[in-house]
This record gives sequence, structure tokens and C-alpha cells, in this order.
Amino acid sequence: MQNASLQHAEIPVGISDFAEIRDNGYYYIDKTGLISRLLETAATKATLITRPRRFGKTMAMSMLAAFFDIRQDSRSRFAGLQITENSALCAAWMNQWPTLFLTFKNVDGLTFESAYEMLANEISKICKAHAYLSQSEKIDADDRRIFLRLKAGEGSRTDIKNAVDTLMRMMQAYYGKPVILLLDEYDVPIAKAAGSGYYSQMLEIVKAMLVTSIKDNPCLRLAVITGCLKIAKESIFTGTNNFVTDTISDNRYDEFFGFTEEEIKRLLQDTGCMDQLPQIRTWYDGYHFGDIDVYCPWDVLNYVKQKLTTGSVQPQNYWEHTSDNSIIRSFLERTDFDVTEKFETLLKGGCIREAVDENLTYDFLTSSESNLWSLLYSTGYLTKARPAAPPEAKSDESRLTALQIPNAEVMEIFRKSVLEWFRDKAARSDRHELFDALWSGDADRLTRLLSDLLFDTISYHDYAESFYHAFLTGLVSGAGYMVESNYESGLGRPDLVIKDRRNRRAIVIEAKTADSSSGMKTTCQSALRQIREKEYAKKIERDGFQTVLAYGVAFFRKECLVCSCASEQIG
Repeated sequence: MQNASLQHAEIPVGISDFAEIRDNGYYYIDKTGLISRLLETAATKATLITRPRRFGKTMAMSMLAAFFDIRQDSRSRFAGLQITENSALCAAWMNQWPTLFLTFKNVDGLTFESAYEMLANEISKICKAHAYLSQSEKIDADDRRIFLRLKAGEGSRTDIKNAVDTLMRMMQAYYGKPVILLLDEYDVPIAKAAGSGYYSQMLEIVKAMLVTSIKDNPCLRLAVITGCLKIAKESIFTGTNNFVTDTISDNRYDEFFGFTEEEIKRLLQDTGCMDQLPQIRTWYDGYHFGDIDVYCPWDVLNYVKQKLTTGSVQPQNYWEHTSDNSIIRSFLERTDFDVTEKFETLLKGGCIREAVDENLTYDFLTSSESNLWSLLYSTGYLTKARPAAPPEAKSDESRLTALQIPNAEVMEIFRKSVLEWFRDKAARSDRHELFDALWSGDADRLTRLLSDLLFDTISYHDYAESFYHAFLTGLVSGAGYMVESNYESGLGRPDLVIKDRRNRRAIVIEAKTADSSSGMKTTCQSALRQIREKEYAKKIERDGFQTVLAYGVAFFRKECLVCSCASEQIG
């Protein structure tokens, strides 16, 4: 679709149904080349494609379903798209095959029973979509009885395990042709199960369902399966032959998931947003799949729609709201891993070198530091650095992958996760000694305590004042005192004010960064001088607080120096 006057209503945010997009004339970036690429190896029975969330997996599967499904007439939907240039392929494959398209993306639950019920409901819905099968005399009577139980949501555990195979067998009998199976987000039930404690129970169901439908199945023409992770073959695809995978490290389907630079420029030209390209690159580009660089389509479409709808060009973090981003927190929570320096390198825009294994199993995802780096890479939080191997890399590191945070959006997710982790950690810790030193005016002890805590935390914003301000705020918040950050007081705004109303006492803290270790004392005294000159304590005293302590704090990298004075010295 090419239209310089494109309206925001034509940008299909949140719509992953190919037929709906094409039937309504919504903007569509042509990814139909995936069909011809897939059929280049049509003898391959099953293909697993893994990509991070929000990179167009469901849209691609919906497009494949519209192309193959014998029950549809998709000529108008594909009119003008790349695939129609291959008339012989379209004649042999377009709407010529019984097609079973189902998704597991909604299979979730805190318990196995609730998740299993969701899975049974998905099977029931797909049976209802193919209700015509139960009316045919071509269908085996036993299969019909199983089908009706599944359709009614009353299937046994065995019925559910064999549900996909049963449906495929019935479809082949009805149409006289083998079936194309499209299974979207196959690993969602297993991922949810691993996080909620019923992994082995759900794995048993999903593994049986996949193996019976793919392994040596005469009813199968070909299968395409998508997910976030390539689960180790021995874990779920045991014994499956003629099975190929395409991960973010492979290049067979690299341009079909995510938007390429050329596609982004076309979209921005069509929507009159070309001047926003530099900002979109900074925030939503940076992913390296196979041999090409791609943008996250979910983010770009949201940004363009926002621009067309409101005129706002302020980038937002759209990706973080599609998941709880708990993987970063789970990494930080591990006390047996020392990842502080690596996280700081990443947060400064640098790259680290780690062993990446894309053959993972969900029950062992967090069993090692290597697995966690692999998980961050596979799910899009990290990407391969360019160039892939820094010149200084040693020969014995040849098996390691250079990883970095892809863009400003994911960098913000990392920084928020680190800040929230630190605040929660501080809230759970015993801060009795810290507050004892604060209320007693013991600057030397505070210097030691804060320096030790600073050494253990993870820096971000490259040691800017905002980092140190967040560090101090996190330490003193949630301890039973009133904490005011950048509090309006006197003639300016002190960084922190801590109030103990019960004992009518308060603390004023002004923090500054020094240019060097040797300059910390001068910087610390400058902070105290600012407290005096701007009369930060006067308003606090007028509010009835009898004692006001003042602290100047100087930071240089992971060093800290604290100076103090009492209210009679700052008034």
C-alpha cells in the first residue's frame, strides 16, 4: 500500500490477522516472500521459526493460513503482493491444501489445572471452526466421537494429547489431501508452566501433541511452528526426523520477521514521517537476525500511529508493556552470579562476550549464568554486536558471541529493572546501621557504609548525578520515614529530605559528582555550602522540626565521601 495521505486509522496496531488487514485496506508491509522461501524446501516436513515477542510471528502464520487454506479464496487478498509474481507456485499451493492453524499464545494459568483448561478450550475452538468434519460420512466413527468430545470441551487427557493428530487425520479423510499444520507460539504453555511450577505436567501434554502430529505422520504435508525459544530437540521433539529450525542466528528467513531498513523508509515516506527516521533508528532498530538488521515492527507501528493520531514525536517504550520483563530481575536476584561489571558494560552501551546456546529447555533456563545470557539473547533483550567479533578477541574466545543492548528502548527497560531491583533489595535489607549513622551525624561511618553499598550495586547513566540520586533515594525509601526527593524548600531544591515526624527531626542531603577522587573533598564542601546559602533547613524548621542535620555527599565513580553539619551551622 502506497499512500502519502495515509491516516492513523489505516495503521494496523494490534491486528495480527492477515485477512482482516487486507480486507480493510490497512497498511501492510509485504512479507509474502516467506511463502516462496518456505516452499523452496517443501520436502521438509516441519520448520520451527523462533523470534522474540512482537516481531510478527502470528501475522506471518495468519498470512500462511490465508494462502494455503483450501476453505478460503484469497486471490484478492494477495493481489499485487510479491508472491503473485510466481503464478505456477500460486496455482499449485494457493488455497489448495487443508490447513490447520492454531495458537497456544493464550494458554496460561497459575496452576496446571487452569492452564490445561485453557488448552482444552483452544482445542474446542479449533474443533468448532472445523465442525463440518463431524457431518461427513468420510470420517471414521471413532474419530467422530473423539472430535465431538473435544469440541464440547469434554475430551480426556489422551484425547487432548492426540487432538491435533485426530484433526489432521479427519481433514485428510475429508479432503483427500495431506494437511498443512500451522502452530503459533508453541512454547507459551511450557514457559508459563516453568514459571508456575507445573513444567513436567505441561511438557507431557505438549510433547505428546507435537510428536504425534509431526513424527512419521502420513497426514502431514508440512508444518510450520513458531515460538520464542528453540527447545532442545530431546526435550520435546524426540525422534522427529526431517525437522529444521530457523533462529535469530540463522539467515534463511531473517528478513521476514521485523522491518528492514528499506521497509522502514517506505513506511515513513508513505506516512509523512520521514523526518523521524533518526529517532526511530535510535529507539527501535539495532536487532541483528541472521545477516540483516531489523527494527521491531510493534514499536515502529505504534510510534507512527501515535505521530499521526496526536502529532507527538516523543518516543515511548511500547515493547516493555508486552511482558513483565522478569528475566532481567531473575538474573539480578541470583546471588551466585557476579554480573555487576557485565551489566555496567551493557548499560554504558558496550558489549560483552558470552557463550550462547540456543538449544535450551525451560526447566533449566536459569540453571547457569550462560543459560541466562542465552535467554536474554534469544528473547531480544540482547543482540549480536556489530562487528560480531571485536578485533581484540582472543583465539580461545572464538566460540563466544559479542552481545549488546540493541537500542534505547531496551536500554530503558534494563535501567528501570536495575533501579527497581535495587530499591526492592534496599527495602528488604537491614538498614539499622545506616539510619543510626544518619541520625547521629556520623559522616565517617556513612562514608564507609555508602561506599560498600555503592560497590555492590550496578551503575547506570554512566555515573551521572541522576544515578547517584536514585541510589540514595532507594536506600532511604520505605524505612518508615517521610522521604521527599528534590523537595521544594527554602531558595532551591535539595536532593533529599528525610523527616522523622515522631521525633521532630529531619535530614537534608545534597549530592554532587566530583571530577576526580582527589576533588571529592572540595565537592563535598560545595554541597554543604549550597545547603547553607540556599537556606534549605529554614522551611523545615518553621514546620516544627527541632533538629535538622545536613549532609553533603560527593561521588566519584564507586567512591563516596560524606560531610555533615548540624542545624545551628546551616541556619
